[in-house]
Amino acid sequence: MGNRRQFIKTATGVALATLFGAGLLGQAQAADPLKVGFVYISPIGDAGWTYQHDQGRLQMERALGDKVETKYIENVPEGADAERVIRELASSGYGLIYATSFGYMNYVERVAKQFPQVTLMHATGYKTGKNFGNYNARFYEGRYLNGVVAGKMSKSNILGYVAAFPIPEVVMGINAFARGARSVNPDAEVRVIWVNSWYDPGKEREAALTLISQGADMLTHHTDSTAVVQAAEEKGVNAFSYHSDMSKYGPNAQLSGTTHQWGDFYTRTTQAVLDGSWKPESTWGGVQQGMIETVPLNASVPDEVRALVDKLQADMRAGSFHPFTGPVVDQDGKTRVPAGEVISDNDLGHMKYFVQGVASKLRSN
Repeated sequence: MGNRRQFIKTATGVALATLFGAGLLGQAQAADPLKVGFVYISPIGDAGWTYQHDQGRLQMERALGDKVETKYIENVPEGADAERVIRELASSGYGLIYATSFGYMNYVERVAKQFPQVTLMHATGYKTGKNFGNYNARFYEGRYLNGVVAGKMSKSNILGYVAAFPIPEVVMGINAFARGARSVNPDAEVRVIWVNSWYDPGKEREAALTLISQGADMLTHHTDSTAVVQAAEEKGVNAFSYHSDMSKYGPNAQLSGTTHQWGDFYTRTTQAVLDGSWKPESTWGGVQQGMIETVPLNASVPDEVRALVDKLQADMRAGSFHPFTGPVVDQDGKTRVPAGEVISDNDLGHMKYFVQGVASKLRSN
């Protein structure tokens, strides 16, 4: 009898220990952080496109604490190697992956189909899937505001633009810059040099110097490095940074700039994945959503220009002004958006023409 009682006590103790242990294990598993991967096209550095995305990653980490564990991979080219990197993250337990360059889109789509349990987000693209969304910022809003400053302050009326690739994302920024400048200076013209790279400081610098030699006294860029702002500082002309504030590289040259604010978006999206409410959506936020901010104006910008920029930015924030309110007329004189109408997001996303005010010709990619 005693042996039997001892057996029952022992068996019960083992069972309770097993259940208790399983409960602890379950709690540990439930508390495991979500592994979040970031794929970057260029080095993080201390300014530029990738730097700004990484600032967003860090903000998200601070906000979500031990609920997340992040990893980033820099310098991933837009080619087959991007697919390898994204797939390796997906197969290594990363439940959420942010791929932060346009050329990653098709590779993200392939990996999303192969790993349906992983959530993937692609920056600046247009495709979606069951576990695949995209996000972008309305860069053109900041570009328009920078164009207003450039148009007001240019003495030569020649504005230089160093651009990466002739894709809609870049084209709409060039057009917005030109429209902003022409809204205050009908004689302003924008000249574009393509460098066929998102990040190539040498090419960016040479393009900037070429534009300066052609008389440009205002420069901006849709590339990732600080080379254009640095060239402007060296040659005594003005510039507008892109992606992030680059005033440390051009304290005299930089009049303003357009910055992208990703932190709140990364935090919201990651939290949605954590709590199971995420859905495959396309996010395109601008000034109104806090995803686009302009760099504080240089002290050399006159008060009247400051007041105009402040008003336009306030109108954008209120939703009462759009940089592509018609008439929008292309270089050939064709009306693309009639007077009084506002361009659709779909047409913006497929923009393949230059507006009046852009002196260069748009070549196909």
